Amino acid sequence: MDIMTILREDYAKFPIEQNYKIYADDVYFQDPLTRFHGLKRYQKTIEFIQKWFKAPQLELYEIDRVEQLITTRWSLSWNTPLPWYPRIEITGKSEMRLNDRDLIISHIDYWDRSPLDVLKQHIKIRYEK
Repeated sequence: MDIMTILREDYAKFPIEQNYKIYADDVYFQDPLTRFHGLKRYQKTIEFIQKWFKAPQLELYEIDRVEQLITTRWSLSWNTPLPWYPRIEITGKSEMRLNDRDLIISHIDYWDRSPLDVLKQHIKIRYEK
């Protein structure tokens, strides 16, 4: 199975049963909140999402490959386990660089919202007149 097919399947069932064989052991990951190296740390990040985020859903809108670069456009949503279970949504894109064995060596996520805007989704403000 090729990497594009595997990525489509992983997005469709995220965060359950992800295929980590497509990542190099020293993969670099970055998003607006964190950055790190290592497949084990990447797996722990996905496990955290699976354990603490309620009803996570990752929708893949676009996926393209040009040589050793894969780009995706997506939307990630979930309910945060706060007493009012706010539904949070982030849209963005990912850039994944491949090595010569078609393993992902770098996965960088770019959000269309700032981290502050994501945090604000957790707060319900009611104005009474």
